[in-house]
Amino acid sequence: MPYNERSHSNYYFLGQLKSPGQYTMLIPFLGMTCFVILYLIAALVYPGGSAVNPQQVGFSFWNNYLCDLLDEFAINGSLNSARLYARLALGVLCTSLMLLWFYLPKLFVRKTLNQYIMWFSGLLAFLVVFFMAGNSHDLIVRIAGVFGVVAFISCSRELLRAGYYRLGLLGLFCLLIFAVNYYIYETGINIILLPLIQKITFVSCLIWFFGLNYCLMKRLKETVPRKNPDSIT
Repeated sequence: MPYNERSHSNYYFLGQLKSPGQYTMLIPFLGMTCFVILYLIAALVYPGGSAVNPQQVGFSFWNNYLCDLLDEFAINGSLNSARLYARLALGVLCTSLMLLWFYLPKLFVRKTLNQYIMWFSGLLAFLVVFFMAGNSHDLIVRIAGVFGVVAFISCSRELLRAGYYRLGLLGLFCLLIFAVNYYIYETGINIILLPLIQKITFVSCLIWFFGLNYCLMKRLKETVPRKNPDSIT
């Protein structure tokens, strides 16, 4: 359970951040769900080809990267009929997670410098990921990765400090498996395992984001002022 700590006035930006509307935080849930559905559709219509087997038919769970679905042409040389669904999925996901991250400081009672680092780095990471579908994939991965690591570390630290231990540990696990991804990506060691590890990372991160969103909605509901039944309406 989160710790009980007296709220205090805070005149910095995050301390004055207004709570979202009653149903606003359902948008990230819907966005992440739409992302999964659209990416499944993209995988189903992907023409084929992978780094392991350029002539394979369709999308291979074991051999294709998720980013293969974003390219203009499939690896087998065909026009990529999956790119529209994949790019739409990426846009929906980034928009949804930016909304979640914008209001995430409302999860915590105290506002700290670490939360400002968490807030700015997370929003910048999701903003950079928007450009993943362009021609600078490797550069985008590195830039977004730097901001993402800072955001994950600072957020996990806040979660653990505030008593959200499971979410904090899950965030650290996501950070660890992300580091494994990046190490393999840069070194090429055990590169054949990277498509599978990439998908495990995505699923882990989505579960973490779902958890963050759930706890944030619960926290916002708890802080809504209750009407006095004896008051005159």
